[in-house]
Amino acid sequence: MQFSSSRASETRPGTGEPRTQTEKREQALPAWVYILASRPYGTLYTGVTTELGRRIYEHRNGEIAGFTSTYGVKSLVWYEEYSEVESAIAQEKRIKRWHRQWKFELIEKMNPKWQDLYGDLNR
Repeated sequence: MQFSSSRASETRPGTGEPRTQTEKREQALPAWVYILASRPYGTLYTGVTTELGRRIYEHRNGEIAGFTSTYGVKSLVWYEEYSEVESAIAQEKRIKRWHRQWKFELIEKMNPKWQDLYGDLNR
């Protein structure tokens, strides 16, 4: 049996159970997968968020205890927008499994000079 896209979005994948109102709102939000770097070819961090500017600000200002603050990973070097949170999360998980060299190549397609892209977010 095939569901229309609107009907499919009303249920959880694989279970057919109805989505909660929160899940419906989250699904409708655009989301971003992003990579931060400590320096070119340095330590990398891959994340996902529905509020890219806010999240990068938090990383840059040490408001998030953990990996990025410990290792000084603050420069936004790559990001990609997705229309659904679930797609962004799936891509984040894929990228986290990649070899470092593959991540470098991904970054360099968008940002060959490894510039900090944070300032470009509000342009």
